Amino acid sequence: MDKLSDLGEFKLIEKIADKFESDEEVYKGIGDDCAVLKKREDYTLMTTDMLVEGDHFNLDWQTPWQIGWKSIIVNISDIAAMGGLPKWGLVSIAFPGDIEVNFAEDIFDGMAEASEKHGMKIIGGDTTHGDLLTINVAVIGEVEKENLCMRGDAEIDDLICVSGDLGKSWAGLELLRAGKEGYTDYYLQPKCRLKTARRIAPHVNAMIDVSDGLSSEVGHICDESGVGAEVEKEKVPISNKTRKTGEDLDIDPMKWALSGGEDFELVFTIPRERFSKMEGENPVVVGKILEEGRYLINSEKRKLGRGYDHFDR
Repeated sequence: MDKLSDLGEFKLIEKIADKFESDEEVYKGIGDDCAVLKKREDYTLMTTDMLVEGDHFNLDWQTPWQIGWKSIIVNISDIAAMGGLPKWGLVSIAFPGDIEVNFAEDIFDGMAEASEKHGMKIIGGDTTHGDLLTINVAVIGEVEKENLCMRGDAEIDDLICVSGDLGKSWAGLELLRAGKEGYTDYYLQPKCRLKTARRIAPHVNAMIDVSDGLSSEVGHICDESGVGAEVEKEKVPISNKTRKTGEDLDIDPMKWALSGGEDFELVFTIPRERFSKMEGENPVVVGKILEEGRYLINSEKRKLGRGYDHFDR
């Protein structure tokens, strides 16, 4: 019998999607950053993410406040990737029995601050007991029909753009794993590009947030749009701090940018004639959409990797 580690996260999602029927009120179901529901004037966005102790956070490195903050940000980033605004959140947490009350309250404080900062209200949820601290957040948002951005709308010859530096979160994770201090802020307290996404949404074709690395996100756009892509390695934006961290740890920071994830930047495609609309946003053009194939271009042309997979251990 196949194991999840053999199947992979994204093949599992495909199997799940095949089991559930949609209905006429669902514009887009399983397969994008959010589900999209039809309304009279706008679309409703719905997304959810689960964080599990040991996989998504480590109690030795992160404070409970940081864990609460992150659990909200990862969901709001999905709403941002669709061009929308977060409105309401539902929080469910499984607490081990030996967790102190102050610890739990600090988690909720982090959630509250992240929610307030991004204009969202927590309206309900659930708590229960579990062997591992596990947090599931569901966020409901809204987006105007003309601003809706999905993975499946890329067109041939679109420019592939990134909203900011990549690899910075994974650099922090590797420092923490090595027991070293340094450039860890982006991992411990990530940010999302909600305001940027709202400004660029009217102009882009396809968009996705960087949860699992540039390779993975470009791959998702290709899958949903039925196109190919090429990414120019030398154009992938990596900050000097991230490069220095790579040197100190003897790890190529390009690996973090392509396959690390949790940077929560935006990857989007835009027609060349609309790129002038990006003035002031300073996106980095890293490649273009092709008819087929997925390539990483450097001194030679090779296939673009798949990025991070939660079941790949």
